[in-house]
Amino acid sequence: MLGPYRLVEELGTGGMGVVHLALDRGGRAVALKVLRAHVADDAEARTRLEREVATLSRITDPRVAPVIDADLTGSRPYIVTRFVPGPSLDELVGDNGPLDGPQLVRVARGLAGAIKSIHAAGVVHRDVKPSNVLLDDEGDPVLIDFGIAHLADDVRITVTGLVMGTPGYLSPEVINGGAVTAATDWWGWAATLAFAASGAPPFGGGAMDGVLSRVRLGEHDLSGVDPRLAPLLAAALTVDPAARPHADDVLAALERYAAGGDATVVIPGAVPRTMTQPVAPSSTRVLPTPVAPPAPPAPAPAPAPPAPQYVPPPPAAKVWPPASVVVPGPSLGQPPAPYVDPRIDRGGRRGTLLALAALLVAVAAGWPMVAALAALLLRWAAAVADRVVTSLVLRRHARGVRSSDVALALLRAPWHLVVGAVATVLAAVLPAVVGVAASFTVALASQIVTGSPSDPDRWLPLAGGMAAALLMGWIGPGGASLRRGARSIVRGAAPEGTGTTVAVGLCLALAALALASLALRHGVVHWWPLGRSPWATFLGR
Repeated sequence: MLGPYRLVEELGTGGMGVVHLALDRGGRAVALKVLRAHVADDAEARTRLEREVATLSRITDPRVAPVIDADLTGSRPYIVTRFVPGPSLDELVGDNGPLDGPQLVRVARGLAGAIKSIHAAGVVHRDVKPSNVLLDDEGDPVLIDFGIAHLADDVRITVTGLVMGTPGYLSPEVINGGAVTAATDWWGWAATLAFAASGAPPFGGGAMDGVLSRVRLGEHDLSGVDPRLAPLLAAALTVDPAARPHADDVLAALERYAAGGDATVVIPGAVPRTMTQPVAPSSTRVLPTPVAPPAPPAPAPAPAPPAPQYVPPPPAAKVWPPASVVVPGPSLGQPPAPYVDPRIDRGGRRGTLLALAALLVAVAAGWPMVAALAALLLRWAAAVADRVVTSLVLRRHARGVRSSDVALALLRAPWHLVVGAVATVLAAVLPAVVGVAASFTVALASQIVTGSPSDPDRWLPLAGGMAAALLMGWIGPGGASLRRGARSIVRGAAPEGTGTTVAVGLCLALAALALASLALRHGVVHWWPLGRSPWATFLGR
């Protein structure tokens, strides 16, 4: 379960999240996308997505899978859209080959209607591609996945080195650093149609840099497209947005093509910029020049009307402000900006924690009860630290950052101490059992190797048992709380840099001192505060 939704199966994964088939409380199937950590942990991205969800929820076009629910403030943010059970366009083409004329027109017309609907709401989809087009039972396209949609009046959010979109279906102007506009979607629409007509990506595959370079230079490969259709798609994929034909003109040409004619016609007196590429010699032949008698002088012709020019698509309508805008800060009547967990992406501090574990193992070899008590105290401190920090993060997620947060944390400290103690005792049971079993195992192995009797209360079995107990506590039940709390304590006590070096060096020095003391005692184990070994009592020695 995620919120009120039951997750049934995983449908696919993408750069922004994992999509599941889910059921709502009424048993209706929906598509639920759980956002990935790099989106969930970005407060600015969450705020932008909340604005888009509020806008997209108003779209009722059947050719668009609308957003019907979302939770972008929880620990596992997600977006819920209509579920379309049909195949995607890339799956359909991959299984059955390129679309014929009528099928191609149907997909082009429906997808164009979907794009116009979202542009009318002030949103640019930004990732129109074959895998984001699903075909319903009637064969009509439905546009899905607004995971990286972009409000037409928003400031474009960029990430260094990251291309927000799919290479080969992201327009050249965006690749060149231009603004995200309606032309971005219409270019992706044309590239999607080129794929549907040929069965291959128009800019090929391979390394992302190579694909992006071919898009930027307009080096498409339409060799698999019907020659009667290729010039039209070539024009629609022109690098210069102003030189591309209007979507309505492309649809009209597709209608002619589906009816058996050519998609493009030659207009006397007009030489479109997109049609000046060299033509292969095999496609042309030289006609003989006819010899005709001189014609009488003709009257001066009337001025020819200007050649019709392609008009670029009008800019998408902008809706401002959206129905629901989340503004960072504690403005009256508006929710606060999501608070990001400060523990995220802070590093695991493995070196420091391993040095501390080595110290506990070395102490356990000579003073097992002291090491066990120290491990329990550290486990308790980690549990309390985890509860305090987690409580603070959840409160700030819900209410925003307030000056009273520290005072409330101090007031709740006694409760965290009690709950942490109970959790520590419960979580220590399994590691203790594993540690005892490991001690007996090491003693048995030592006896087999050396051929002399070995008891589990000797220094080597005790060290092995402590190592096994620490490992089980780290990865076993309750281990997540231990890991979070231990890392929080280490970050506070030994900051990165000099603090880490000093902490690691101190732990290793104390471990070496404990082992040296044990060697000077010839391996005699001290059981303080107990009078004798519990193993000796158990074994009747």
